[in-house]
Parts: sequence; C-alpha cells; structure tokens
Amino acid sequence: MVKRADKSGDKPEPRVEKSIGDQTSYIKNKQRRSEVLSKLKTKKKQLKRVEKDKQAQKDAKAIELGDLPAPKKIPRTIENTRERDATTVEAGDDEVEADEAEDEFADHFNGLVTPKVLMTTSDHPSAIMFHFLEDMLRMIPNATYYKRGGYELKKICDYASGRDFTHVVIFNENRKLINGMVVIYLPYGPTAHFRISNMVLSKKIKNHGKPTRHRPELILNNFTTRLGHRVGRLLATMWPHNPEFRGRRAVTFHNQRDFIFFRHHRYIFETREDGKERKEHKGHLAKEADEPRLTKDAKNKLKSKKIKKEVKDAAAGKVSVSARLQELGPRFCLRLQSLNRGTFNSKSGEFEWIRNNGKSVTRKKFVL
Repeated sequence: MVKRADKSGDKPEPRVEKSIGDQTSYIKNKQRRSEVLSKLKTKKKQLKRVEKDKQAQKDAKAIELGDLPAPKKIPRTIENTRERDATTVEAGDDEVEADEAEDEFADHFNGLVTPKVLMTTSDHPSAIMFHFLEDMLRMIPNATYYKRGGYELKKICDYASGRDFTHVVIFNENRKLINGMVVIYLPYGPTAHFRISNMVLSKKIKNHGKPTRHRPELILNNFTTRLGHRVGRLLATMWPHNPEFRGRRAVTFHNQRDFIFFRHHRYIFETREDGKERKEHKGHLAKEADEPRLTKDAKNKLKSKKIKKEVKDAAAGKVSVSARLQELGPRFCLRLQSLNRGTFNSKSGEFEWIRNNGKSVTRKKFVL
C-alpha cells in the first residue's frame, strides 16, 4: 500500500493498488491485452506462493521455539460478508412467535390438520414429467395426481377445497424441461411460485435407494428472515408434523444465497464386528426366500432380542456402530419468484414479495 502526502502537509492519503483488469484496460488490442493479462496473473500467483512459503517457514520456526504460529486468515466469502437484513429473526423472538402462532399454518403445526396434496401439471406433459411425478408421489404422503385437463387454476382450487385438500401443487414444463412449481395453500393462501433447476430423477442418482412408506423427518436449514420463515413453513406443511423415525427418512430444504436445495435421504446404521463389516436395517421391504414364516408376536420378540443384543455389544465395546446416508431422490434446486397473499391470481392478486430480476443492488444481500 503506497501512501501519498496531502497538500495540506499533515495526513497522507492511502492509494489503492490497481487490479489486474485496471492495469490492462487501456490496451485496445485484444490479443496483446490477453497476453499482458496472463503475464500479470502468473506473476501474482508466483508472489502469492513466495509469501505462502515464507509464512510457512515462520510458523515452523515459531513451533520449534515453542510459540504459537500466526492465526490463519479467514477467506472472504459471500456468506461471511453478507449484509444483514432488517427482518432477520433472532432465536426466541416473542413477536415472531406470536405471529406464527396465529398465521395460516398454525393449525398444521398444532396437529389439527393432516396434509392432503393435489398434484397436477401444465397442459400436455411429457414422459419426463410423469417420471418426476412418480418420485414426488413416493416422497410426499397423502399426495394424489389429477390430470390437468385444460382446467383453470381457480377451478382446480375450488375443486380441491371442496374435497378437503390442503395443498395444490402445479409443476410447469417447457420443452421437456421441468422449470417451475406453484404451491397453493388452501383455502385462503398463500401461494408461492418457484423456479426449478438442476433437477435429477431418482433413477439417475448413483446407488439410490427406494423410499419406504414411513412419514419422513423434515429439515429446514438457514431460513433466517421473516420471508424465509414464511416460505419454510409453507413448504413444511406439505408433510405431516408427526414423522415416523423408524423409517429413517429425511427430507431437507437447505437455503443458501436464496437458492433452496432439496434432498431426500435415508440414514443407515452399520455395525462392525471382529474386523468384518455387517450392514443392517437398509429399509428394504422384500423378504428373503429362505426366511421362516413367523407370527407377528414372534417376529416382534425376535426383533427386540436382536436390538437388545446389539445395544449390549455396542455398550461393551464389542462392536462399533457407524451411520451413513443413502440418497433416495429426486434432487433439485428451488428459487423463489413470488409470494402471493391469497390463492393464485396473477392479475389482481396482492403480492407479499416478488423478485426483481436484474435490479438487485448488491450480491451480498439475501431475502430468505
């Protein structure tokens, strides 16, 4: 950093070093500019490596003398330089808890409503859409597919409300690419419109598993603002609020930089005994052909004896128990486009939030 004396004579002004781009921007010839740019980048990498080697030698010398090495520098990322939003929710916020206790989703989280989801698509869906719907119907309990049949969304919502459905989910497709999802909470909203990207079907995932019929656990991660809380609660209402932990299924919505990553896993426990690895409890519903037929009570007794034996062996240190994840699929990424206060109405609806693409002031400000 070079300092330049002020004309008044007292305080020097710091002069910011020019970036590599600024040093080459005056060169009009593109080929010459790229050559100079590559040379400057190479020189910068060499200087960085020399500084790194010097610092490593200093740290090694400090350790030999019994001193502590210099603390490592924390890299600057978009996450740790994020601009704090005014609506960020702190843990134990009484105002937010009071609002969520009286919002549209309160009955669901109090266990008074059982989710019932109606799924449909845009007109003329392709085969890829039906493969995706098959994965979604396996994943969401109490979900039913209805053919669109050219009906308007308003009529579909009226039909679903009259048959005790709690949600209407519409998937949009363009040129055999699933690119949108609309989630409508019945009977009075809200309605969320998401863009879908990076969708991978279950059958395309390597070593994927087959989901059981148990109700999954739901994990909502990194929804920190008021809008994020509202979107997270809307997504959570599609699954029952009383998961069956025996099935070891987990559905995850992970928010990062306003992109919501969806994953569906099963966690598997493995035991290791006498140096051999034994895998158990994979959740397969198929029975072995040579397994003797037992009554239900006998099976429960046998299962409880096995579990007790495994717990005793693990406590005594005879076996080691580890856990791993097996992805079930599908996987995709969601990006919130708008949140409507009522049911779907693109013309006269009241929007709580709508995305302004290309008009964001800074990349370090996130809304969820």
